Amino acid sequence: MIRLIASDIDGTLIKDSTPDLYPEMEKALKELAGRGIIFCAASGRQYHSIRNVFRNVDEDIVYIAENGAQIRYKEKDIRISPMKREYAEAIVRQVRESYRFCDIVASTPDGSFVESRNKEFLDLLTYGYRNKFTLVDDVLREDVEFVKIAVYQKESILELGEKVLIPKWQDKVKVCISGNEWVDFMDLSVDKGKALAFIQDYFHISKEETMVFGDNDNDIGMMQAAGESYAVETARENVKAAAKYICPSYLEKGVYHTLKDLILTERQYIV
Repeated sequence: MIRLIASDIDGTLIKDSTPDLYPEMEKALKELAGRGIIFCAASGRQYHSIRNVFRNVDEDIVYIAENGAQIRYKEKDIRISPMKREYAEAIVRQVRESYRFCDIVASTPDGSFVESRNKEFLDLLTYGYRNKFTLVDDVLREDVEFVKIAVYQKESILELGEKVLIPKWQDKVKVCISGNEWVDFMDLSVDKGKALAFIQDYFHISKEETMVFGDNDNDIGMMQAAGESYAVETARENVKAAAKYICPSYLEKGVYHTLKDLILTERQYIV
């Protein structure tokens, strides 16, 4: 019996960097809530961006934000995992000095700080992700705890991420590719799978009662924490290998149809 469903957002549930959920999925989420099934939105996005996507069905959603560095439920943070300040500063300085073509977002539990003056990038944060952010001259002057440093390169950051940034930092922080254009850095303890395990414990739900959906490297931990795991058809090959099943991509509303077929129309799954 499935009692908890967790899904990645960008590239899994909806198109990367878009702000809206489609009506069929909103209806499905309301039906799941009515049956007592918990839905968890799990993303590398910040909390405010994720909440905007689910704004019409927000009340019963559990949010895994910043890849698991922030977990929020009913307007309350139930877990925060800040980065070590020395690592956050070193990452920002490295990117500034060596990769000026990249943009940087420094996230806190209550929004982000951005020092970019790249209008196209700022428009992406504002109108695509609907992020809550503050423009500053220097993110490192802010006396705050960072939960994530995100580095953006338009079109693709895969080569820089896989060949340079991940090898350099993987022993000090959790670093992963998110989508095709982001590399995310968090505390070494942070992982979507660990966040999902925390939620399972919080609600007294077992691995066998959990279903997940994902498409990228940062979703593999969730797949390992769930009894039922689905990679969308457009997922990376290593993600498909980690998943128990493959389902259609967001282009075919694969998450919705899987839930409709396996949960909402099957009596044995009803709580």
